[in-house]
Amino acid sequence: MVPMDMEIVWHGRGGQGVVTANEILAEAAISAGKYVKAFPEFGPERMGAPIRGFTRISDKPVRVHSQVYEPDIVIVLDGTLIGKVDVAAGLKDDGFILANYDGTPAELQAAIGTDLECHTVNATKISIEEIGRPMANTSMLGALVRIRSIVDFDTMADHVINKLGAKLSEKVIEKNLSALKRAYEEVQ
Repeated sequence: MVPMDMEIVWHGRGGQGVVTANEILAEAAISAGKYVKAFPEFGPERMGAPIRGFTRISDKPVRVHSQVYEPDIVIVLDGTLIGKVDVAAGLKDDGFILANYDGTPAELQAAIGTDLECHTVNATKISIEEIGRPMANTSMLGALVRIRSIVDFDTMADHVINKLGAKLSEKVIEKNLSALKRAYEEVQ
């Protein structure tokens, strides 16, 4: 197993599944023997309002309880936040941004105004085609585990099933797994 100590900031809007994706990642990391702290930060609690989530994953117990100020990874679930929110704020020099964005990584770098490592996947398109609605959270998890081996793909898929199984039909879960796999394969 790869030694791990990382901090992640999630950017999205209320109702897009930031909290669910953060919880799925946390549960998957815990099952892989990691220590985790994961929580959301809400502004105005309404559908569509910008929100952030924070995840800390480590080989040692996580004792920090504050938000993440210097992330290793930034995940942007809503591409409309690019240019409106400083998504690269505090990002470590060896970190990266993963965005739900329909352009190339170079186009994302230009849009953000950074030379830091960027990855893109059109998670909205994938989710509409696979799930039938613009719910990009499971797609983004697939892209994330392709770029950084926090957990393997099968572990992530198992945790998607576990988390969504309590509230969604088997058919909808299968659609989410298709989106997870497709984003894993299509991330740039």
